[in-house]
Amino acid sequence: MLVVHVCAFPLICTMAYNEKLANRIRERFADLSPVEEKKMMGGLTFMYNDKMCVGIMQDELMCRIDPELYEMALDQHGCRPMEFTGRVLKGYVLVEASGMKSKKQFDYWIDLALAFNQKAKSSKKKSKK
Repeated sequence: MLVVHVCAFPLICTMAYNEKLANRIRERFADLSPVEEKKMMGGLTFMYNDKMCVGIMQDELMCRIDPELYEMALDQHGCRPMEFTGRVLKGYVLVEASGMKSKKQFDYWIDLALAFNQKAKSSKKKSKK
């Protein structure tokens, strides 16, 4: 089941993201559950199992990957470190269009993110009783 969240702050969430890339991700995530789409960090993020998995920042694919594979990933064509508020986020990479043109390339990045998602800790806040 796909859940879509609308941003509560429309002026903050107006940065455009690549809808064609969003549809590629939606197609790939179609058989997964639970998946949520959230507008955050100036783009669109796909949460899987209550954990940030992949996203889109303008025209680039953002992937949350195993930090142990981070340096290897950066050696791949079209991949660069993700920076947010002036600092590099280890374990997060951005992939430009040339690095995910083919289905095989695209699946490589999605598979890395999904593999790490199984090990990653949930960022969902637990309610206090």
